[in-house]
Amino acid sequence: MREDDQKFKSFSEFYPHYLSEHGNPVNRRLHFFGTLLTIIVVLFVIFTQTWIALVLVPVVGYGFAWIGHYFVEKNKPATFTCPLYSLMGDWVMFKDILIGKIKL
Repeated sequence: MREDDQKFKSFSEFYPHYLSEHGNPVNRRLHFFGTLLTIIVVLFVIFTQTWIALVLVPVVGYGFAWIGHYFVEKNKPATFTCPLYSLMGDWVMFKDILIGKIKL
C-alpha cells in the first residue's frame, strides 16, 4: 500500500471521501462508462487473444474518469493521492451503480 493511501485507515473510511469527489452525475457516468469499457476490452482480449489491446485498459479506464474530474467535477482525481483505494473505489462505485445504490 502506498503511503498516501495510509491517511485513511481502511477502504471503508476512504470510500465516503471517494464518493464526495464524485458528486456530479456526469462524472459518475463517465467513470461508469470507462469501467464498462475496461471490462469489454478485457473480454475482447480474452476471447480474441489480441493481447496488444490491453494497452487500451488504462486509456479507457482512466481517460473517461480524468475527463470527468478535470472538466466536469473540476477536482483532482484520487488516483494521484490514493491510487489503490481509488482503483478499489472505481469498482465499488461501478457495482453500487449497477445495483441501484448510487444513481446516475
